[in-house]
Amino acid sequence: MLLTAILLTTKLALITTLILLMIGIPLAWRLSVMKSRFRPVIEAVVGLPLVLPPTVLGFYLLVMFSPDNALGNYWQEMTGSTLAFSFSGLVLASVIYSLPFVVQPLQRAFEQMDHGLLEAAAMLGATPFDRFMNVVIPNSLRALLLAGCMGFAHTVGEFGVVLMIGGNIPGETQVLSIALFDAVETQQFNEAHTIAGGLLLFSMVLLVALYSIGQRK
Repeated sequence: MLLTAILLTTKLALITTLILLMIGIPLAWRLSVMKSRFRPVIEAVVGLPLVLPPTVLGFYLLVMFSPDNALGNYWQEMTGSTLAFSFSGLVLASVIYSLPFVVQPLQRAFEQMDHGLLEAAAMLGATPFDRFMNVVIPNSLRALLLAGCMGFAHTVGEFGVVLMIGGNIPGETQVLSIALFDAVETQQFNEAHTIAGGLLLFSMVLLVALYSIGQRK
């Protein structure tokens, strides 16, 4: 059962991180160059999971994923299964919950970039897409790595949101954080120590790696 939880957590974190990067990179770039007065509102919406209690976010997502609402009903009609208490629901909830951990590091990196490089590329005839792919992305690889790692680690450590959305279904929604909670609830303390120790080691190794990357010039 523990191996199943590890594989499920890894699968969830990888899929979530990939989606987060696909969404987060263009969103962060758009925010970094936006001059609109609505920018603080958009940034607040993106950053809301940073301050909102996970159970509150999980509750509203659970309501939204219900077949009684448009999104949940559409999903059920398309797939024949409910979005709540499913792996697909966990992925969608994880993307929303971890979005600021990917967008904010990228946005800061884009804002600190030397825009003289972009102006030079424009003078040489590069299109906006060419400038983004050949100037912005290569000069932001460290930020991309940091954002990806933060999104992955935050997904691995999720508890409140995944418990509200996915419950505790072994092999379907029981990720490591839920398995740890379940082990403590059933007084299986040896298994709880194994899971907690593994997560602690993973977190420590990842943080050391990220801080090491941050110190390099």
